[in-house]
Amino acid sequence: MTEQTRRLILGPFNRVEGDLEVTLDVEDGAVRQARVTAPLYRGFEQILAGRAPEDALVIAPRICGICSVSQSTAAARALAAIAGVEMPANGRLVADLVLATENAADHLTHFMLFFMPDFARACYAGRPWFEIARKRFAAQDGGCARALLPARARFLHIMGLLAGKWPHSLALQPGGVTKGVDSGERIRLLSILTEFREALETHLYADRLENVASLGSSDALWAWAEAGPMDHGDFRLFLTIARDLALANLGRGPTTFLSHGSFGLWPAGILESGRARPFDPTTVTEDLSHAWMAGPTLPDADKDGAYTWCKAPRLSGATAEVGALARQAVAGDPLALELAAGGGSVLGRVVMRLVELARLVVAMEGWIKAIHPAEPFCVESPLPLRGDGIGLVEAARGALGHWLTIQAGKITDYRIIAPTTWNFSPRDVMGRPGPLEAALANTPVAPGDANPVAVQHVVRSFDPCMVCTVH
Repeated sequence: MTEQTRRLILGPFNRVEGDLEVTLDVEDGAVRQARVTAPLYRGFEQILAGRAPEDALVIAPRICGICSVSQSTAAARALAAIAGVEMPANGRLVADLVLATENAADHLTHFMLFFMPDFARACYAGRPWFEIARKRFAAQDGGCARALLPARARFLHIMGLLAGKWPHSLALQPGGVTKGVDSGERIRLLSILTEFREALETHLYADRLENVASLGSSDALWAWAEAGPMDHGDFRLFLTIARDLALANLGRGPTTFLSHGSFGLWPAGILESGRARPFDPTTVTEDLSHAWMAGPTLPDADKDGAYTWCKAPRLSGATAEVGALARQAVAGDPLALELAAGGGSVLGRVVMRLVELARLVVAMEGWIKAIHPAEPFCVESPLPLRGDGIGLVEAARGALGHWLTIQAGKITDYRIIAPTTWNFSPRDVMGRPGPLEAALANTPVAPGDANPVAVQHVVRSFDPCMVCTVH
């Protein structure tokens, strides 16, 4: 570092699942470079090695209490690939409903509890929107959480009906789901979803879900925002804040985006500098040059040059951003493509989570109506003694993959690449920064500021879940 460069170490971060530390080199009022550290090793890849394959259905969900269904889904899909089975239509519908419930709840939680409270900080006093933001999003007593947390809790009753409990359910199996749905339960599910829709349309959007779901361009987004006062829905308030603070220019990340595909609504693929191409999971590699890892699943806490437990996944050597913005952009959504042009931003990541939330709830209503109670929900799925399987899924935060090898009836290798592994990866052997490290470059930092709020916005726009990341 030069005499004009100062170093900031931020962490631990509150309102984050797991431990996170960010080291910033600041020069001329902006971040020159960043290094992102995951300081807590968990090691589920080693925990799963040597166990019966079916144990993955019990252990993998316990990787995380926020996205346990996503981990269940990935494990079940990896085992299904080895067993060579496909779920019946009812099983797919119920599995999608369970995963969509978790993803939708995660989108809402991120917005109202993890991301927006930073705009209620005193550093924004004097902004025209500050008093409204403080009343809506102040920690502990904000009006948004008071209105929507009870609605979220009632919405999660879907988990009780379909999966028995949440988190760490055992309902998702390679061949389907363990619980059927009768006609009376279909009606109850629709009633729960209707109540959740009403809460979102009243407080979050102040509009019909379909109107938000159909936003198809930046012009349409901003026209929608300007169609009412800033306090007419929390999404509109966010857009007012985003325009005032130029969040479209903050946190610019990679121009490569990855999606594993989700719900049959949004396909798998890669978007690279605006060009789409298919996704081949065999092109995914794990660079260990700056991770405290001696091998793909072997820790080495004393490794020279390492600064994190997080590995560096790469697509044919390239970094890739994952998440709702990536998911929708890969699918060719016009609004997402505009927001992703030139790299993702704080604005784009948050907008597409809220637009996707509206789209998910509308889709879930159709899935419930498509269930046929008299037809099967599961098929038997005996596992062979050996084989390789890959389970790919889209968690709320983005692409999650489980790579599994069975030999002599036991798991011999288990690899996990979570969304935060992609987004919070360290540098690779070529010195290329991970998506968050790249996105933090050029973030403004005021002289003497030891906890820059703009850095907080960038970090939280990726919604870190560190406990999923370090195995």
